[in-house]
Parts: sequence; C-alpha cells; structure tokens
Amino acid sequence: HVQLVESGGGSVQAGGSLRLSCAASGYTGSSGCMAWFRQAPGKEREGVAGINSGTNYRYFADSVKARFTISRDNAKNTLYLQMNSLKPDDSAMYYCAAKAAVCTPTWYMSASYKYWGQGTQVTVS
Repeated sequence: HVQLVESGGGSVQAGGSLRLSCAASGYTGSSGCMAWFRQAPGKEREGVAGINSGTNYRYFADSVKARFTISRDNAKNTLYLQMNSLKPDDSAMYYCAAKAAVCTPTWYMSASYKYWGQGTQVTVS
C-alpha cells in the first residue's frame, strides 16, 4: 500500500521561503517519477516540479524556475520542494504525486500519476 504524506505548508509573506516534504511509504520508485502539483481555488491542478528517481533529472514549470528546487532523499524516501522568493500567486494546495514510469517532458500531466498525497496548504500574502 503506497502512502504519500505532505508536510511543511503554512503562511508566509511575499519574498519568504518554505520547504515542503513528502514522506513516501510503500513506494520505492527507484526508476520512477515523483512530482509536486498545486491547485488554487477555481483553477486547474498544475505541475510545479518533477524529478526522475533514477537520474535525478528535474523538470520545472516556467512560473517557478529559478525560485523552486525539487530534490529527493532516497535513504529517507522523502521528496522535497524548496520554495524561495514566494509570491501571492504561489498560494495553493500543494500535492505530492508519484508513478512507476519515468518523468518525461509531459511530466506535468496529472492524470499519469497513480499515487497522490492529501495536500498541504501554502498561503503567501
């Protein structure tokens, strides 16, 4: 049974930083793809960043490039999203997702992910 549990969300002022964590149990995904998505009220879920477990190759949405970093600690089976220079537009529920297949240039398509966390709220004011 795969379980993804996000943590680290909260409220922060514009320009501040947060680090989200996603603890994965029952999922090793040694060659799979893990990603962060977000969804703001009234908007579609969008891909924020993805990482290939085997190669550590990373993908980022244009809106977060140079501000966000995605990383994975395989020993702890935990995915991270370091968010810097936060903007009010970054406010959303953030979700961790995983799949057995590798990330590809279409990593941002949410329907391709099998496993999802419950989300953690990020509010930037």
